Amino acid sequence: MALVELLMPKMGESIIEATVLSWLKKEGDTIEQDESILEVATDKVDTEVPSTHGGILKEILAKDGEVIEVGKAIAVIATDDEVEKTTNTPAAEPVMEEVEEIPLTSGNGQSQANGMLKTNSQTSSERFYSPLVKNIAHKEGIALTELETVPGSGKEGRVTKKDILNYVETRKDAIPKITQVETVAGTELVATKTETKVNVSVNAKDEIIEMDRMRKVIAERMVDSKRTSPHVTSFVEADVTNVVFWRNRNKQAFKQQEGGNLTFTPIFVEAVARAIKDYPMINIQVQGDKIIKKKDINIGMAVALPSGNLIVPVIKNADQLNLTGLANKVNDLARRARHNKLSPDELSGGTFTISNVGSFGNVMGTPIILQPQVGIIALGAVIKKPAVIETPLGDTIGIRHKMFLSHSYDHRVVDGSLGGMVVRRVADYLEKFDLNRGL
Repeated sequence: MALVELLMPKMGESIIEATVLSWLKKEGDTIEQDESILEVATDKVDTEVPSTHGGILKEILAKDGEVIEVGKAIAVIATDDEVEKTTNTPAAEPVMEEVEEIPLTSGNGQSQANGMLKTNSQTSSERFYSPLVKNIAHKEGIALTELETVPGSGKEGRVTKKDILNYVETRKDAIPKITQVETVAGTELVATKTETKVNVSVNAKDEIIEMDRMRKVIAERMVDSKRTSPHVTSFVEADVTNVVFWRNRNKQAFKQQEGGNLTFTPIFVEAVARAIKDYPMINIQVQGDKIIKKKDINIGMAVALPSGNLIVPVIKNADQLNLTGLANKVNDLARRARHNKLSPDELSGGTFTISNVGSFGNVMGTPIILQPQVGIIALGAVIKKPAVIETPLGDTIGIRHKMFLSHSYDHRVVDGSLGGMVVRRVADYLEKFDLNRGL
């Protein structure tokens, strides 16, 4: 028998740790290679982790609720030597993080030379801090000496993401925030006020509902996005009569051919992908004072879950799929999203997002940008309206299918001209949709 460590796998380009939700196997159980043995949760999704080896689950190293870094051992598997030679499956190597110095600031915002933290465990206090905890501390201006006072609920007193966020909330109540600086007769006067939580009145008839983990993550990301990006929204009304007629004409044939429903969403995704190719500077991300121009066009689509939460699976290289391919991809991602069957990779890497608010009967919306992207388009409901139609014999009034498109964009790097032209180009592609095209 050989002992092999099962490591926390890498589950996305931006995921550095995961929380153990529950073990599907117990110590002493026989497991097969690629069999799911535990469930974990990341900031993006809940997923199952398969075993890299077959054998007997000898020891569980990570308990339920524990936060584990990518590449760390979570279990020990006893494998048969003959099986090892046959399968020849090496254990995954831990993901090594480059040492990156992150300056922690003192309460007055001054950088502390002695408060530098590194992304490994070699801190001056010999207390381990994950890169995520360090980044939150840096962002909130928490010095190393202050971070050492934060109580940790993790293994060996480790400070988890939840611990540092809870500390930040209580810290906000106690630390005065500078709100105004005035100079009077050469003397600088600083007016401050203490930020306090809003007290909510609760009576006996009210129901108190605890946010689930996903709702907390959504809330945090929406607030962070508004803090990060100055949002501006441009609106366009599009005549999508050709799209409606073509879809009605082909939906039955598509169902017989592909076994799924033909919705408007893949048509909208195709139009957005074509508009992004025309205006590639909307397919960017911001990193400090640099603009990262993305080569791939990966379009996220917001999907409403039965719980009422939203999740955004990503259609990778959407510009390289035809309409049938897009329709199948949309149906597959939406179905698996509602059954919590998406992998973390399918929720990462998006460069632009669409949100179909029309599916809820809304005519338009002003969506919040999904960071680090710089744009998101909301698709309103398709509604019949009387409209002026230009004909060779003159103008006439007719019934047309129309919808509003609203494009929210990051005004730090996207000006009104570009933001407006992008959504106008999407509308143009929808209005000029070819009625005679095939599936």
